[in-house]
Amino acid sequence: MAFPVLEVLTVVFKPLVDLIDDLHTSDEEKLAAKQKLFEAQVGFYVKVMDFEARQLEVQGKIVEAEAKSENFITASWRPIVMLTFAGLVVARWFGYSAPDIPLEIEAQLWTLLQIGLGGYVAGRSLEKIATTVGQVITQKTAA
Repeated sequence: MAFPVLEVLTVVFKPLVDLIDDLHTSDEEKLAAKQKLFEAQVGFYVKVMDFEARQLEVQGKIVEAEAKSENFITASWRPIVMLTFAGLVVARWFGYSAPDIPLEIEAQLWTLLQIGLGGYVAGRSLEKIATTVGQVITQKTAA
């Protein structure tokens, strides 16, 4: 996610900063007002980032729970979908594609495949790194 809320906040705060510049007060008062506005903006950013982090954490827990499920469908639906998308992309490269599928849809399949594989590879890498780092920390703590 590209943090659209942050973009909205920037659009909201920019006119306020410009308004402060147009005030007929001393430079010190303008600077103090800008400082307070900046602090408010940073506060909003921190809250948005905290919300995004919690949202990603919850989504990660859902994916983890699905992957650890003993039900085949629950544990396998994401990999099956990714393999299907990969198959569709590869079929397109070899010229096998339904004639009425718009190019935009094929581009979206490619994007979804990149996101899915990127998330899987990054997740697996982080999982392995976390295990190794955890073992090193445990060994150093025990020593």
